[in-house]
Amino acid sequence: MFDILRKSLTTGVVTTSYPPSRAGVSEQARGRPEIDFANWQDARPAVAACPTGALACSDSDGKRTTTLDLGKCTFCGLCAEADAAVRMTRLCELAVARKACLSVTARYELNPDGSQRKLLETIAPKTAESSAVRETGGKSLEAAGGELRARINKVFGRSLHIREVDAGSCNGCEIEIGGLNSPVYDVERFGIHFVASPRHADMLLVTGPVSRNMELALRKTYEAMPSPRLVVAVGACGCSGGIFGQNYASLGGVDKVLPVDVYIPGCPPNPYALLHGIFLAVGRFVEQDL
Repeated sequence: MFDILRKSLTTGVVTTSYPPSRAGVSEQARGRPEIDFANWQDARPAVAACPTGALACSDSDGKRTTTLDLGKCTFCGLCAEADAAVRMTRLCELAVARKACLSVTARYELNPDGSQRKLLETIAPKTAESSAVRETGGKSLEAAGGELRARINKVFGRSLHIREVDAGSCNGCEIEIGGLNSPVYDVERFGIHFVASPRHADMLLVTGPVSRNMELALRKTYEAMPSPRLVVAVGACGCSGGIFGQNYASLGGVDKVLPVDVYIPGCPPNPYALLHGIFLAVGRFVEQDL
């Protein structure tokens, strides 16, 4: 026992100071792909390399429309390997309240050989930024946590209870969600708790493409939750069906079954991305409720 106490004292505090500080993402981590649209010469090699259709293009009347959909992106990096105009970043705070905000579109004028001559326009919907995250810049951890607790208290009482449902995932997202309860991320410092029963839950955190065998169970879980209730789709599979898509065994994204309040892209999204999405969900609900 004394050895454990000694180790604790010498180790000190390991809990991250996020959200006031930046997400401490590993140098090896992969986040959102970034495209140099102005200097992109030909989208076709990157589109051909994409395994989920997150990158797509279509040609018509001498013009090309390209789309990057983060809801389908697994951050595999194959597009960056195929095209120097694409690079992988470590940006992970990508949660949005509207699915359309996960997509960016660029239109080009084409050369006769099919390469891109000139960028005509880029279209990126504005995201609904989380005030619960953005307003904490420069503040202490205690102040940031206190503000979030106050938001949660105003809407849900003393705390936010989350029921997590695996609707057909590979368990990659579950590993990251489990990390939220570790000493490093310590989600309970914000008054956020995971519960076993949907009857005690305010938020439903859903992972995986919704398998046809899990559809009924997911609906019943949602119906058992008291109002008000929130639904958060986790990962590329939860957002769009991911690598599995829609097929004989999979319905696709969570919004095929339930109304979704927040989408968290990634494969899997790391704990920082999950925290960002949860904060966004709480902030969005407060804005609707007031």
